[in-house]
Amino acid sequence: MSKTSHHTPAGGGGRRLWPWAAGLAALLALTAALLRWQGRLWVCDCGRVLFWTGEAWGGDTSQHLFDPYSFTHVLHGVVFAGLLALALPRVARPRRFLLAVAAEAVWEVVENTQYVINRYREATAALGYTGDTVLNSLGDIAACALGFLAASRLGAARSVVLFLLVEVVLLLTIRDSLLLNIIMLLYPLDSIRAWQAGH
Repeated sequence: MSKTSHHTPAGGGGRRLWPWAAGLAALLALTAALLRWQGRLWVCDCGRVLFWTGEAWGGDTSQHLFDPYSFTHVLHGVVFAGLLALALPRVARPRRFLLAVAAEAVWEVVENTQYVINRYREATAALGYTGDTVLNSLGDIAACALGFLAASRLGAARSVVLFLLVEVVLLLTIRDSLLLNIIMLLYPLDSIRAWQAGH
């Protein structure tokens, strides 16, 4: 009995990949356009463009590609990976990836509305927050994508460990974290605000 061999045509992988890449590029371009329409600057008005700034509370925060809060967006990706795997187990992982990136892109647009910016200024320790640059928002989306990919490889148990580890490190280093950020946005506590301010 003869066996029929199945060969993937040369370049077949590339042909399967390009629609996802095109969709991702279109999503990022649309997000950048919406953010610019909202009045967000492309890059920091300080005249510098940095890959990383270590400031968590300074004028460079949310203005360059990556900063300490980028790690909270990595956690967004970890959470999206888990939720989408539970809600849409039969949906292919590349589609769940695009859904996660789309959700993060929507959040970036919402986060940079004047209402949410004011909420950050009033309810959290980010007193001088004026919104993200487009560059920083794209960096946040990239961080979310990285978190999704990491969680997809690590599996559920190790993703929970990663989430908790990042939360603890952020609390120890910048006195903030994803969970603390959510608490302060929804139900701000003076005791937490004082602790974040170092009092």
